[in-house]
Amino acid sequence: MAKIYFDDAGQIHVPAPPNARILSLVPSLTELLFDIGLGAQVVGRTNFCVHPAPAVSEIPSVGGTKQIDLEKVLELNPSYALVNIDETPKPLAQELKDLGIEVIVTHPMSVTDNRKLFRLVGGLFGALPTAEKMTDAFDTALANLRGCAKTWPKRRILYLIWKKPWMSISAETYIASMLAEANWQIINYPSKERYPKITLDDTLIEQVDLVLFSTEPFPFTEKHIDQFRQDFPDHGSKAKLIDAEMVSWYGSRAITGLRFLTEFAEGISS
Repeated sequence: MAKIYFDDAGQIHVPAPPNARILSLVPSLTELLFDIGLGAQVVGRTNFCVHPAPAVSEIPSVGGTKQIDLEKVLELNPSYALVNIDETPKPLAQELKDLGIEVIVTHPMSVTDNRKLFRLVGGLFGALPTAEKMTDAFDTALANLRGCAKTWPKRRILYLIWKKPWMSISAETYIASMLAEANWQIINYPSKERYPKITLDDTLIEQVDLVLFSTEPFPFTEKHIDQFRQDFPDHGSKAKLIDAEMVSWYGSRAITGLRFLTEFAEGISS
């Protein structure tokens, strides 16, 4: 009897045939497919799937993560599509199913969910040995971060993802789970939204120890840090620029991300 796998929508999948053609609509999953040795089976991606470069540039794009060209999808003839609950609209996932494509739904909510993700993708597409090695590397990086974090103080974090309007993240996000491994806790907001709009003012900033400006989805740079320090001189030392790919991308990037966060947090705590 073939082994079965459950995706994050509770759907049952069995291992794919060796000639599976994969459409990836999630940048971090596209990177994972290449890193796990399945790049040759990826037939389509989004405009935002930019890693690993330059190999991914050879894969045709079907559009963005929210809207895609279904005619182009048909031309590429994928047999499987990898999507994510946060990034892929539900109607779009249904359209892919209606085309006869097997849709695999992912939704990592915590750092440790990466273990399941590695085994889901590896198991479905015949790359389980590599997935297990990836899991071992992930466990090593996580254990190292946790060991270091035992000596670090707890810090309250404001993590910024957008401006005009200012937006942050809730504690119920993958990013918050990643930061929590460094003893960094996202503050609570009255809004129950996972990505709440906020008012950036002294009242809010006084509640936190660090204000992290992420490099995506809004491309914050050092000029935004400089402006913050001008606007809030009493809190200027709290502002830091953080590579968002390292703390928001799951999949194989999580391994590099854990190593990055260990060094990043060590630099702040020392």
